[in-house]
Amino acid sequence: MGKYEKLAQDIVVNVGGKENVSGLVHCITRLRFTLKDESMAQDETLKNMDGVITVMKSSGQYQVVIGNHVPEVFEDVCKILDLENNSGESEPPKKKKKIDLLIDTVSGIFQPILGIMAACGMLKGFNTLFATLHLYSETSGGYLVINAAGDALFTFLPLFLGYTAAKKFGLKPMIGLALGAAMCYPGIQGSAIAEGAKPLYTLLNGTMFASPVYVDFFGIPIISIDYTGTVIPIILTVWFASKCEKFFNRYVPDLVKFFFVPMLTLLVALPVAMIVIGPIATFASTLISEFTLMIRSFSPLLAGAIVGATWQILVIFGIHWGFIPVYINNIMTLGYDNVMMPFFACTFATSAVVLGIYFKTKDKKLKQMAIPNFISGIFGVTEPAIYGMLLPLKKPFIISCIAGGIGGAFYGHFNFRKFIMGGMGIFELPNMMNPDGSMGNIIVALVGIVISMTVGFLLTVIFYKEPATQSNLDGKVTKENITETSEAEETILFSPLNGKVIPLEEVKDAAFSSGALGDGLAVLPETGELYSPINGTVVALFPTGHAIGLSTDSGVEILIHIGMDTVSLEGKGFETSVSVGDKVIRGQKLIDFDKDAITSAGYDIITPIVITNTQDVLSIKKTNKADVTNNDMLLTVKR
Repeated sequence: MGKYEKLAQDIVVNVGGKENVSGLVHCITRLRFTLKDESMAQDETLKNMDGVITVMKSSGQYQVVIGNHVPEVFEDVCKILDLENNSGESEPPKKKKKIDLLIDTVSGIFQPILGIMAACGMLKGFNTLFATLHLYSETSGGYLVINAAGDALFTFLPLFLGYTAAKKFGLKPMIGLALGAAMCYPGIQGSAIAEGAKPLYTLLNGTMFASPVYVDFFGIPIISIDYTGTVIPIILTVWFASKCEKFFNRYVPDLVKFFFVPMLTLLVALPVAMIVIGPIATFASTLISEFTLMIRSFSPLLAGAIVGATWQILVIFGIHWGFIPVYINNIMTLGYDNVMMPFFACTFATSAVVLGIYFKTKDKKLKQMAIPNFISGIFGVTEPAIYGMLLPLKKPFIISCIAGGIGGAFYGHFNFRKFIMGGMGIFELPNMMNPDGSMGNIIVALVGIVISMTVGFLLTVIFYKEPATQSNLDGKVTKENITETSEAEETILFSPLNGKVIPLEEVKDAAFSSGALGDGLAVLPETGELYSPINGTVVALFPTGHAIGLSTDSGVEILIHIGMDTVSLEGKGFETSVSVGDKVIRGQKLIDFDKDAITSAGYDIITPIVITNTQDVLSIKKTNKADVTNNDMLLTVKR
């Protein structure tokens, strides 16, 4: 029996049985039954049940308040009632700004592997360092084993991202893992196909997009591309696969769903990845490399700036591969490459920005991430820093691109070159030594590193400002708007809204006013923006956007419910900017809502902010202010 199956059975019995239920939905805290005859429901029995907080009747609905576990209880109740599960689990919001959606999605997908990614980057760097110092050779077994430990994640990155992206998009994780493995499968990798093989024909021959085709999919050409180490192709593929799985789940009979749905999902999603996503990445790569070559013909400085400023973005989208053939061809024919090499500035610009964040931030978690990310960045592995720190914080990522562009412009202007392929980060420097033994090119390399790091570090120190949090209040906890503090560990909740503070007891909803859902305060908002009151994680987000659950790293759980019974608006007037699983920082906008439209529709806009695990905290102190902004402290939670 499932964890909540017994509770679900008892609830169904006490609302009058299966035959008395004509409809069921749920919001973030309660089951909302539509009953044929409410008099059949046993109110007091339900209220006294373990697992039920209270019972309410509002807006024609019979509401059984459950709390944080309502989605699981809802699922078990639906099974008993033979209702289709339409709980509307949180999906990526449809009305986000596209760039914010992309950044939040990519960052959320990378979050589970950031620690191991930083560890692998450091392993790769130290292994190269020790080999360079001749502590052991690059052909030794020790080197090979350590290199495998450090390099495997980056080589087979689509496997890891296939798994985490599947969890993000609601696809079965094993299907995401299978898609990632298929995209790294040696038999269909571009390098494996091209080696010693003759193409069947050349697609778009005579144009800049000319592409040799070595295999086809039942007559449809597959353009060869190496997906190992790429990011966006697997994320897009898993997103598409999640849609396929939902479609097949709807139409495949239950008897054969277990194996037919995964089979059909893989059968459709993988060819789309190879036939559509691959060519898009390939053609975009070609356009960018050709554009850069054209610019370089009249301004090496400008071309270097473009490569340096955009390289990280190209890597994220997996469209930097267009430079690789140019890079290899230049070294093989000219004896050096000067087209792709301005990207060298990005490695050190990124590392310097991470170092700047380390000195600027007072967030302990960011400081802990900064040290290994800086080390691996210097060694040439910047992915942990990009996906774990710079992209989620946004402004530091922009700074790193600017610093990389300035360093790249310097490299372009002074014809910076690399003569031998191989190496990463500082370990590329030996390959930049002029064949005649002169030091000119090495000097250019070192000066470019200094420029990139100086610009990145200074811009970060000057322009990066993190929102105020508990860890950087510098003793302000005892100011006039907080009643008192103690020696216990404290978590400060800032107001998520601008408006008037309302005692929770005055909220016209018994589940909140009674404190059944937790202690806290309410705010009557003056504007239609909801901000994060803490640094933490989005743990719940109702699809209609009217309610959100957050958790701090210290374990404080927060529920913010915009308005009363606003679930009935079915999302009208609400626009979310985050998804479940996203990391958020204090002051980050979470939800936009049309305050006037909501009140015009007849709904109370008062917004409770409650600590749902009140039983796990020592005390909750509340602000004395009558009016607050999102820069004011609202609650102090002691654990």
